[in-house]
Order: sequence, then structure tokens, then C-alpha cells
Amino acid sequence: MTTQDFKTKGTLRIFASYYKPHWHLFALDMLCATGICLVDLLFPWVSRLCMNELLPGKLYTVFFVVMAAMAAAYLLRSAFYYVVTYWGHMLGVRIEADIRRDLFSHMQDLPFSFYDKNRTGQLMSRVTGDLFEITELAHHGPEDLFISTVTLIGSFLVMLTIRWELAVAVFVVVPLFLWFTIVQRRRMNRASMEVKRTLAGINGELESSLSGMRTAKAFANEQAEIEKFGQANDRFRGSKTDYYKAMATYHSGLEFAMGIMSVLVIALGGFLIMRGRMDYIDLITFSLYVSTFLTPIRKLSAFVEQYTQGMAGFHRFLELMRVEPDIQDAPDAKELSDVKGDILVKDVTFAYDKDAEPVLSHIDLHISPGQTVAVVGPSGGGKSTLCQLIPRFYDVSEGAILVDGTDVRALTQRSLRRAIGIVQQDVFLFAGTIFDNIAYGKPGATMDEVREAARKAEILDDILDMPDGFQTYVGERGVMLSGGQKQRISIARIFLKDPPILILDEATSALDSVTEHRIQGAFDALAKGRTTLIIAHRLSTIRSAERILVIDGAGIAEEGSHAELLARGGAYAKLYAAQNGGDETHAHG
Repeated sequence: MTTQDFKTKGTLRIFASYYKPHWHLFALDMLCATGICLVDLLFPWVSRLCMNELLPGKLYTVFFVVMAAMAAAYLLRSAFYYVVTYWGHMLGVRIEADIRRDLFSHMQDLPFSFYDKNRTGQLMSRVTGDLFEITELAHHGPEDLFISTVTLIGSFLVMLTIRWELAVAVFVVVPLFLWFTIVQRRRMNRASMEVKRTLAGINGELESSLSGMRTAKAFANEQAEIEKFGQANDRFRGSKTDYYKAMATYHSGLEFAMGIMSVLVIALGGFLIMRGRMDYIDLITFSLYVSTFLTPIRKLSAFVEQYTQGMAGFHRFLELMRVEPDIQDAPDAKELSDVKGDILVKDVTFAYDKDAEPVLSHIDLHISPGQTVAVVGPSGGGKSTLCQLIPRFYDVSEGAILVDGTDVRALTQRSLRRAIGIVQQDVFLFAGTIFDNIAYGKPGATMDEVREAARKAEILDDILDMPDGFQTYVGERGVMLSGGQKQRISIARIFLKDPPILILDEATSALDSVTEHRIQGAFDALAKGRTTLIIAHRLSTIRSAERILVIDGAGIAEEGSHAELLARGGAYAKLYAAQNGGDETHAHG
């Protein structure tokens, strides 16, 4: 189902579509539910038959045969309940898993701009917590609705044959109950949505607090974090209070409706007995049917609660599924193959928001295949933004970026990004082993390939010195490793990927000078034979670049080799002198 389908189709139609792959389980569930209904409807009728005909007629053999048949029916009913409970819940679990799969898959298609504006913890809540009640709704929803409808109609029809006046009196309560249910469901739905939102807020605070635990401890701000989390927790408690108030109103009204129904039957039945228009056996049978009648009403009340909670989560699922990815492959997008690495930035202007000031303005740049070009400039000048436009993490506001003569918007994102290797300052390692993190560059890579990539990145000796070698656990975001080790593992990952285009985005700025110097050799080896774009803060790392561009936010202020730019005495020379303590002799050396 496409994003457009999620936008145009109704909520219940979308929900129902998830049953289609599992229709055989759904059919089995409904078949067994029908069997349960029939047994429930049969027992009061059999009881009346026994009391009216079999026992007064002294047909004792027939009576015990009928009782044995009812025992067998209840045994079969218990088997039906096993199927409904186990396979019905498995149906719900499978539907929940399918919904979660679609949501996660859709989130993979959403652009960087979406994640810039949404907190990780809140998104995690959408994928996990919001969908927990879907299992119960997917299983019990249709089943309870079906059983309740069949049992209510069946009970009412049989009660009509016994005493129509009593049947009408009982059934009058049902429309009032349904009206009350609809009103309360709306109230509960609003309260449930608020619970989901506040729970997502808690997850957001929790994710932020756990991710920043080291910073909190460094500033001795643990109490401030506790108070911040406490505020979110209080909001959640308040939303739960409103939800349970709505639920309490609903259940108290439900219990009154069911209680008054029994009172009505006994009162009106007693009146009819007094008038000689009804006997005790019919009243007992009618009371049994009222009990049968009340069971589906209880099921309907449970269904209302499940529907309220499940649909609140499903609506939040739909909110995300209806977010249209800003960046999509064109219908006629083609694969980028036989990549030479020619990059042309043609009169590019870019702003993160339509009304915001441009970060880049009318940038022109050409990088020939195999060439190494460095981009320097002040912080906020747009250097990293330029790196993110080439692999199309964002789309240009004006102009175009071409790779091998083709606009990146006319290429499939997958083939474009497969051709580009990016090493960033903030290295992200997954919580797994060193082998897993290096092999991420080429899923399915062999140990020999991973080992060779590690050797090229000059991290092999470090890995072999670790107790578990390549199976060493790196911790959350690679916390068990040093900054230099993390960076070299990210370089090994790119060696394994072996892309024709390389982007180094301030890849050494977080490292000390000694580690930076050691890693520089790995970068030089990595850049060899590839089109390379280096975004640098430390100018000492780019002296070997064939071309250096100075971007100052308005555009390219200067361009040339290291020596040429120093001799010119412009913006680059000032930056270089500032980084070297204003030592002009050193600057020209």
C-alpha cells in the first residue's frame, strides 16, 4: 500500500486490509466463534425442553442422552475456545507485526528533514507502545463483534417465541445502551489519544536523558533530569486519570443497564405469572436467556475498550504512514552504474525551510573523476550541507547536482548512495561486534574481506589485541572504543563498501593531533583512485588536496591549491594563520 493509499482510504478499510494475508486464520477464528455462539444459544432451549416435556413425561433415557449430548457440545465448545484463544491471538500478533513492519519500512523512506523535526524516543513509541493494543483489537474486535451480534439476535428471536412482551422489554434497553456506548466511546477515544501522546513524551524524555547520561553526570545535573522526567510522568498520570474516569463512567453505566435488565424480567415476568399468562418454567428459561443476552453485552463493552485503545494507536500509525517522503525516486528514475565519479554542482541554492535564509547560495563546482577537492570555511558556512546534497539526503532549492552528467533527482536513491562513501565527524557504530560494524559496509562480507578492510584502515592490530578480536562488543554507539578506533572502524567500513565517490565530512576534527596524523594515512589510502570531497575544519589535513575551495555562506569566496591560496593572502590565508597562532612563517612553510 502506498502513502497515497493511506491518505485516501478510510481507517477501517485500511485496518481490514491487514486481515487479507491471514484470511485462513480469520476464517477459522470466526468458524469457532460461530460454534461457541450456537452452544450458548442451545443450552437454555434444551433446559426448557427438559423441564417442559422430558421430565414431566418421564422420558428419563432421552433426558440423559440429551444431557450427554450437551456435555459433548460443551467439550467441543472448549476446543473452539482453545482455537479462538490461541490462533485468534496469533492472528492478532501477525497483523501487529505486519503493521509494525510497514511502519518501520515507511520510516526508512522518510528524509533527513523528518528526523530533524521528530524526537527519537517519540518515534520509538509509535513503533512499539502505540501498537501493543492492536493485537487484542485485531483478534477480539471482529470475533467479539460477531459473537455478540449473533448471540443478541439469536437470544432475542428465541425470547420472542417464549414471551414477546418480555423480549421487547429487554430489548428496549439495548438502544439506550448503544447510545450511551457511542457517547462514552468518543470521550474514551480522546482520552486514549492523549495517553498515547503523553507516553510518547515520556519516551522522548527517557531517550534524551539516557543518551545524555554522561553529560548530565559531568554537570552534576541528575536532579534536574529527574525533575524534567517527573514533569512528563505527571502529565502521563493526568492523562491516565482522565481516561480511567471516562472508563469508570462507561462501566458503571453498563453495570446499571445489565442489572436493570434482570430486574425488568423478574418484575414483568412476575406480573405475567400473576395474570396466569406465563409459568415458572418459562420465566426460568427466559432468565437463562437474559444471562446469555448479557454475555455479548459484556463482550461489546470489552470491544469498545479494545477498539478505543487499539484505534488510538492505529490512528497514530496512520499519521506517520500519511507523511509523504519529501525525497522520492522519480517514476522513470534510472540506476547509476559504471560510475566514473564526475560531480557537477550547478548554480545550487539551498535552504532547510522555504522561508529560511539560504545556507548555500548559487554555488558552482566541478569535480573531475578521481580528483580530490577540499572545502573549507567558517562554521555554519554550508560545507556539511553541500555534502548532504550530493547523495540527495536533501533536495536543492534551486539549481542541480549532476553525477556523471545525470541529475541526482533522475537517479534511484539506492544506486546513488551505493556509489558514495561518507565518513563523518560523528561516527555512528551499532551496538554489536566490531565485525558487524565493519561488515555493515557490505552485507554478507566474509571474514577475509572484513579483515582486509581493517588492515587498510590501520585498525587490524588494535582489533587483534582485544580479548575477543573481531567479536569484541563495541557498546552503545561504540562507547567501549576510543575516538580514533571508532573512526578507523568507520573507515574500514568504507574500504569494504569500495565506493567510487568519497566524502570526508570533518572526519578528523573530533580527534587529537597524534590520532589525526595516524589516521591521515588511512584516509590518503582510501581516497586513492576515487573522486574525493573533503570537508575540513583543520586546514593541516587538506594540504595534499588538488583543489581547495573556501565557502563563506554567500558562495565560493576563493579557489586554488594550498600554496596558491596562501600566496594570495585572502580568507584562506587568514584561516590558516589563525589556526597556526598567526605564525606567517609557519603558514608559508
